[in-house]
Amino acid sequence: MSGSNEQQGAPDKVLAGYRKSIDNIDAALVHILAERFRITKAVGEYKAQTELPPADPNREKNQIARLRKLAEDADLDPEFSEKFLRFIIDEVIRHHEKARGQ
Repeated sequence: MSGSNEQQGAPDKVLAGYRKSIDNIDAALVHILAERFRITKAVGEYKAQTELPPADPNREKNQIARLRKLAEDADLDPEFSEKFLRFIIDEVIRHHEKARGQ
């Protein structure tokens, strides 16, 4: 007898429980990212007003190193965490450049 109960019409309560947890985490991630971008928008406006450059390569380098270490400690692939943070940083810089009129 192969196949899951879900394929046979009966709901799989274990899988549904996992999926509900994943859905909750995804919702939390969206809210956390929204809050992060609200803050970085304020940073971009501040940088534009004070004529600071949109990017800060030293901070980016330190943040990536810090996140890689956190990822390793959490048993998460540090390459993935770096790609994720780099994606966010690139988007933030794009917003900062836009705030500056570049």
